[in-house]
Amino acid sequence: MIAYIEIKTNRLHLRPIGIDDIDAVFKYRSDSVTNKYQGWIPKTKAEVKEFIGKVSPAINIPGTWFQFVILHNESNTVIGDIGIHFSDTDNNEAEIGFTLDKSFQGKGYATEALKQVISFLFNDLNKDKIIASIDPRNIKSINLVEKTGFKKEALFEKNLLIDGELVDDLIYSIHRTNQIKSNE
Repeated sequence: MIAYIEIKTNRLHLRPIGIDDIDAVFKYRSDSVTNKYQGWIPKTKAEVKEFIGKVSPAINIPGTWFQFVILHNESNTVIGDIGIHFSDTDNNEAEIGFTLDKSFQGKGYATEALKQVISFLFNDLNKDKIIASIDPRNIKSINLVEKTGFKKEALFEKNLLIDGELVDDLIYSIHRTNQIKSNE
């Protein structure tokens, strides 16, 4: 178990989400158009506070979600987040999810952050497999995970209930043996 971790890249700084991030997270997470494929779109800042309160304070605890916020180095602004779910049944597997403010999309920030998180999970936490669950209509997220080395593993039809609608669930995975180098 690691209590505190930071990940830095040339343009980004990832750190654990905290209560001081409520306003920033609400700003980009509450955008229902940009985040239409997300399972959680907060309607109030109180919902964000509750969400942050449920996030594990330490990383790599089985059965919990850990949440990084992504900060832009130049402006020190929170521009997104990456969540990691640590499996309670397989200690060698983790699931990731990510959200990026629409004004920072298309600039390579999500790719940069995701590559570093993948490297951290494989090299520091010794995970063997990372999965991502994606709505098949979310082409941007599919392109991102494919660009970072994930391969399509399964499609579960009408498997997730999001906003009262049963939607398909596309599972991508990357294994330690076929990971990309974080500096590529």
